[in-house]
Amino acid sequence: MSTASKNQAAVPPAEVRAPGTRAPRPKDAATVIIYRQRRGRVEVLMGQRHRKHRFLPQRYVFPGGRVDPCDSRVRSATGLRDDVARRLMRTAAPARARALAAAAVRETFEETGLIIGQPDPEPHRTAPANWKSFFDTGMAPCFENLVYIARAVTPHWRPIRFNARFFMLDSRHVVGDLAGSGELLDLTYVPIAGTAELELPLVTTRVLELVEDLARDPGTLGHVSFFRHNGKAHDLFKE
Repeated sequence: MSTASKNQAAVPPAEVRAPGTRAPRPKDAATVIIYRQRRGRVEVLMGQRHRKHRFLPQRYVFPGGRVDPCDSRVRSATGLRDDVARRLMRTAAPARARALAAAAVRETFEETGLIIGQPDPEPHRTAPANWKSFFDTGMAPCFENLVYIARAVTPHWRPIRFNARFFMLDSRHVVGDLAGSGELLDLTYVPIAGTAELELPLVTTRVLELVEDLARDPGTLGHVSFFRHNGKAHDLFKE
């Protein structure tokens, strides 16, 4: 925590789109907030993006990334809960809703080494290339414990934009050891109160405001929160 605080001054400012260039269309993306409760505190898994990343370099984020074409077709051990699927389909077609959940699971595995899955029910079948390492573990992705809580779109003045969905997941539903590809550094569980010491994207601070209450009582989720940046802060809307 102290090391992160000392390095905050070296974090570069977020990139701004060049004048006269067209705003890019946001790409679909998904992230997972893996949480646990320790000694009465809610902790969340976060890692620091590498300084060479163009998008949010050196910021602490939840594992996740953009949707790949194969994500909508990958087989799974379990499907989405009906209520989660309905909420996702307010802004996505059914196949895209499933792809968002799959991307969240795949990216979490790639970036952290943690598996959100159950034993593969059809191990004789081949897996898409970008899923091979996941299926090599003998597991297939499991969607039934993902809870969809928020969405945010990168503002139009940024040169790289995402339409990001945020899922929550209790750490009891993951297996494996923290490792990953190196895309996220300093992977660790952080008490929510301690995240104030980290360099975070603004929208992450807003999402964290939701997480503690939901982690303690998942039944308090009444709607999906949609965050939209107004130039100074994120406005909150019900989706």
